[in-house]
Amino acid sequence: MGKDKMSNWGFPASGIFLAAGPCSAESEEQVLTTAKALSGQGVDFLRAGIWKPRTRPGSFEGVGLKGLGWLDRARSETGMKIGTEVAEPSHVEACLEYGLDVLWVGARTTTNPFSVQAIADALRGTDVPVFVKNPMSADIGLWIGAIERLANAGLTKLGAIHRGVSSSLEMRYRNAPAWKMPIEFMRRMPDVPILCDPSHICGRSDLIATIAQEAMDLLFDGLMVEVHPDPPSALSDAAQQLTPEQFISMVGKLELSSEQSDSSVFMNRMSELREDVDALDSQVLELIGKRMDIVREMGRLKTEQKVSTLQPHRWQEILDDRVKRGAGLELSEDFVLQVMQSIHEEAIRKQEADRLDD
Repeated sequence: MGKDKMSNWGFPASGIFLAAGPCSAESEEQVLTTAKALSGQGVDFLRAGIWKPRTRPGSFEGVGLKGLGWLDRARSETGMKIGTEVAEPSHVEACLEYGLDVLWVGARTTTNPFSVQAIADALRGTDVPVFVKNPMSADIGLWIGAIERLANAGLTKLGAIHRGVSSSLEMRYRNAPAWKMPIEFMRRMPDVPILCDPSHICGRSDLIATIAQEAMDLLFDGLMVEVHPDPPSALSDAAQQLTPEQFISMVGKLELSSEQSDSSVFMNRMSELREDVDALDSQVLELIGKRMDIVREMGRLKTEQKVSTLQPHRWQEILDDRVKRGAGLELSEDFVLQVMQSIHEEAIRKQEADRLDD
């Protein structure tokens, strides 16, 4: 975990990777005040939004090109590297003209392969570090595809940022953390560094430290956090921004995890437990396979009697029973429902496939 994957990016080699700064560059004074407060605190680059298209028109949408000049001055006065979000080729061209050190592609842009390709084409021939935020939906293919488009344009310093996903459900956070998405990303693209953006996940400053620590526990390489000298007066996303003092304090309290331990007792015991888990997983899969054999026989009987594949009342009985049984085993209802839904979908798929083959 940390900066090992970014060893050739031109940043200090130790510690976790940190990007911090205001959601939006609002004034030269605000940018400089933030930069000076963060300078010397282990922050790898000062982040600030220059172009801020909002969900609905009429709210603050960024200061535009003059904000790049403010970032440039902050770099000159503090020595910090600077970065911003780009959403179209004209943004890229302006950032390259000012020599920005880091760029990132936002969640809304990642959702659109046409926009990502246009940005990739504009960056062709350069090798500025570029991070890509996950799309607003839990579509890992779009996320990986965006990084691949940039790689195909010749860019080699590429990273990812997890900012959660949109959800229609009422929940504690602004965006669902959906940790299984970045975990799968790490599995499929292990050499690409990944940051967590707890500001956009939380939507509230008082929740940020908890999510930041969870990200460290899950071996993220760093954080991107929104920091403002006076959050209540911020022109965008005021509720999710920390003061520089709050940010520095939070980072100082983070407990970092490693993938391995030097303790032979720990490693030996973990090896034993992993063997037990592997054996149980094998048994679980064998039992699911046997269940599917029974399900296929049920499907053949349904076909013979012209009975529908889906049996809603029976399915509800199964869910009610399995959730109750799961509670007795200290398994959460959400987990049991997710497992049973996956098994049910596979059962329906097999029955339908057999029906078509007949």
